[in-house]
Amino acid sequence: MFEQGFDNSYHPFKQYMFKKMQRRNFLSSSCKICLLGAAGFSLIQIESCSPAASVYKTAITNGELQVPVNLFEKNTLQIVRPTGWYFDVAVQKNPDNSYTALLLQCTHQDNQLTPTSNGYHCSLHGSDFDKQGNVKKGPAEMPLHHFKTSINGNMLNVHINNFQP
Repeated sequence: MFEQGFDNSYHPFKQYMFKKMQRRNFLSSSCKICLLGAAGFSLIQIESCSPAASVYKTAITNGELQVPVNLFEKNTLQIVRPTGWYFDVAVQKNPDNSYTALLLQCTHQDNQLTPTSNGYHCSLHGSDFDKQGNVKKGPAEMPLHHFKTSINGNMLNVHINNFQP
């Protein structure tokens, strides 16, 4: 915009415009850097909110949740979301090929639990449960609710009967 070697000190308006352009470029660059940083941080936060296991949605049929056994081939933990329920059910395939089904409802104040690598966590007051539903850290004092399971062909049945969370 200005000639090289031009002495801005003799032209106050041009000196003002030169400084204004420098400030505008600085602000523009700073804003772009902040936006990129915020976008990167947001992506990390969004990723950390995603469940550690896949979510399988199903209806309750005759007091049972039916889950295809082949879902456990890739991941030993499946989160089952029953139609009409607020709380999910975590179904874990154990090393002995048995299954553990737990209601992901904190026994302290009924908050939805989040799966972690070591079990389940309540974000409301910080209670932690192991993969078998036992309390590892309070304030919760009671273990998670267990459901019985059985295999029928290629389906795992989680017996919820008339349970209402």
